Amino acid sequence: MIHEIHLQSQRRDEMIDITAQVEKLLVQENVQEGLIVVYSSHTTAGVMINENADPDVQKDILRRLGEIYPWEAKDRHLEGNSAAHLKASIAGTSQTVIIHNGKLLLGRWQGIYFCEFDGPRARICYVKILK
Repeated sequence: MIHEIHLQSQRRDEMIDITAQVEKLLVQENVQEGLIVVYSSHTTAGVMINENADPDVQKDILRRLGEIYPWEAKDRHLEGNSAAHLKASIAGTSQTVIIHNGKLLLGRWQGIYFCEFDGPRARICYVKILK
């Protein structure tokens, strides 16, 4: 079964912590061991695992990506969002996490983030649990 997490981003560049929503699916499905895949089918958004203890980390990531891929560049893409496409390519479209003893095997400071690079938009993040 494929689950959907519906999101509404608020800003052009934003990292939305979806860890709790993914963990809720594990409880719902009563999965003790396996893998979970979190996937974005959007070309201007991605999925990233990173620190969730200090919100300044997400701000720094977005700021540095903005320095590397500025919106003001003279890109040829007619829609004008090449910066978002490039950022999404760097973040990647999915993350796979091990499930052990009914919990995500994340590091102490890690969280799962849906990375919006072309918001605000309504988005869907897909989750597949492999038992």
